[in-house]
Amino acid sequence: MSVLSKCREALLCLRAGRVTLPYPAQPRPTPPRFRGRPIFNAAKCIGCAGCANNCPAREILVVDLCQEIRVIQYLGRRCTFCGRCAEVCPEKAITMSRDFETATPQIRDLRQRLDLFMSTCQRCGRCFQAPSPLEQLKLKGYRFDDVEHERWIFRSKAFLDSDATVDDIPIELD
Repeated sequence: MSVLSKCREALLCLRAGRVTLPYPAQPRPTPPRFRGRPIFNAAKCIGCAGCANNCPAREILVVDLCQEIRVIQYLGRRCTFCGRCAEVCPEKAITMSRDFETATPQIRDLRQRLDLFMSTCQRCGRCFQAPSPLEQLKLKGYRFDDVEHERWIFRSKAFLDSDATVDDIPIELD
């Protein structure tokens, strides 16, 4: 009787087919809202340190070096991939990747470091992002919406290579 019940159980299991997934050989795509490890973009980062202030695991460190360089370092040791750092970033410099296989023998493989050149406040000495070249012109009083009084007019490359100056050509404004 026990042999018969074991044969029925074996047939039932064979009819069910494969139940497990061939994970290492064929990984499944991640869901659309999956949060993997954070990726930092140094070109967009303004160094506000909002990510470090809101990280519950305290895995993002901010250090000001020699009053012009701010270092933002992501350690990645105990990060739970909550995505809080990406949510609070005003410039969207942090994005959550779809990487979930982060096992490594070296802990330094998880680290990311951003070295940002900052300006310092003359009063308190704290770092802030240096203004862009366009912002520097605006601070000097240049206006970019006053086309009628603009002296610089775009000309062709042949005109720029010639010896004529802008004042030599009569300008007609409609």
